[in-house]
Amino acid sequence: MSHYSGPLLTRFVAEALLTARDAGTGEWIGSLDLGRSDGDATLQEDAWQWRGRHYPYPTSLKDRTIHYWDGDEFAPVSRYAGSLIKLVPTDWGAPTFEIDGIKMLPTSKESPFEDARRKVALVEPRGKVVLDTCGGLGYFAACCLEAGVAAIHSFEKNADVLWLRTLNPWSPDPDAPTSDGRLRLNHADVSLAITQIADASMDALLHDPPRFGIAGELYSQAFYGQLARVLRRGGRLFHYTGSPNKLTSGRDVPREVARRLEKAGFRAQLALDGVLATRR
Repeated sequence: MSHYSGPLLTRFVAEALLTARDAGTGEWIGSLDLGRSDGDATLQEDAWQWRGRHYPYPTSLKDRTIHYWDGDEFAPVSRYAGSLIKLVPTDWGAPTFEIDGIKMLPTSKESPFEDARRKVALVEPRGKVVLDTCGGLGYFAACCLEAGVAAIHSFEKNADVLWLRTLNPWSPDPDAPTSDGRLRLNHADVSLAITQIADASMDALLHDPPRFGIAGELYSQAFYGQLARVLRRGGRLFHYTGSPNKLTSGRDVPREVARRLEKAGFRAQLALDGVLATRR
């Protein structure tokens, strides 16, 4: 799917446009792509212009929601197909996303993009072939491209998440010149597709699965065996686990994951909010 190139509005940005118009300035300077760049919009009484196109002033926008121009109106970047999935603005520019109100990326202390950059650095992707098991919004992939990865094979099974990526300017576009053909994005369930990946064909792995209760198969001993099979000896894996409350869950998920990875053929240690492992 091609990436959207029109304006993205939050309630805050829409109110800033209206305030500037009412002040009679005739121009507003700011970001209409969630902080990726700054530009200027020409303001008229009943419409505003950006990148050569005219748009109406939105009458009311929802809080904690990003809106895009669908050709008729500014619509929320959200879909409902059994569960509600939406792109959610953050204080950092780069958005997160939610499924049924559950935030899928950490955003309380730093940008989810910066969080991804720190985790990607652990596997040292420069010049490597990397497997990104659960692509999400593509922040791991974007940071790998930025760091000079040779190739990254990314999997995402949720079609609605892939749609969010086409509207998120922070998500990498596989067809963009900056990707240079290095990003291969697959609409597939990695728990099944990994069996088609050749032995020892990956130099590094990034594994950011949904929580255990949603995708237990991605924490299974069998899947970890597949990860060990496709990774060359000495290759690194970062496995995001988060930090679930042991008192309420009764489980120490990071240490459980580390033990299973050790059994699969890795040396594992806790790192950041997950596990860093090396293929023995």
